[in-house]
Amino acid sequence: MVEIAIKKPLQGSQGTMILDVNVHIEEGSFTVIMGESGSGKTTLLRVLAGLEKAEGDIRVEGKAWKNLPPQQREIGFAFQDYALFENMSVEQNLLFVHEDKALAEKLLSLTELTGLATRNVKSLSGGQKQRVSLCRAMMKKPKLLLMDEPLSALDEKMRIKLQDEIAKLHRAFGTTTLMVSHDAEASYALADRIVVLEQGKVIKDGSKEEVLVENVVKRYTLLPA
Repeated sequence: MVEIAIKKPLQGSQGTMILDVNVHIEEGSFTVIMGESGSGKTTLLRVLAGLEKAEGDIRVEGKAWKNLPPQQREIGFAFQDYALFENMSVEQNLLFVHEDKALAEKLLSLTELTGLATRNVKSLSGGQKQRVSLCRAMMKKPKLLLMDEPLSALDEKMRIKLQDEIAKLHRAFGTTTLMVSHDAEASYALADRIVVLEQGKVIKDGSKEEVLVENVVKRYTLLPA
């Protein structure tokens, strides 16, 4: 169980707002965080990762995380901008996190990157870099996997491929996963649960059917005849 009860002042699109999130995330579940730009989604991930401070409490499996430094939080973070070491190969990027060659090979195999293991990451496409970033985030078998818009800026074919590989890794490792996304289709395919933020507040929290399907029904109901 991941217990999140945090507050943090932010500058949003409409001025100062308070990021105020109080949710419990089931172990092994896949939660998507949605909302407009500036609603606090990425900041929430950064607070969970220990990269930003906030008031309140974060507990993972009963252990308090609030004052733990990032390296002690047992997280994997796949950043939107990849954050790879461009002077290293694909495999070296993974092994830099954790010297476990067998795990690196397993992750590269699951994401169909084995043939690129010795390639310098500078030579990879955006989709390939995002898959390497995802593999690297899994190198310590984290309790909590955080992903910030991993499917953005990809063409449809690569988006679907990466979506499938995210699902495959989630099933293979049983990691509790939180993903920020604007993509309703991918969110529906991946999520057990969807949390929607607006101006820092949780305005919807439920199953994908409750959140996404209900929104579509309402939208079409309100359209003029």
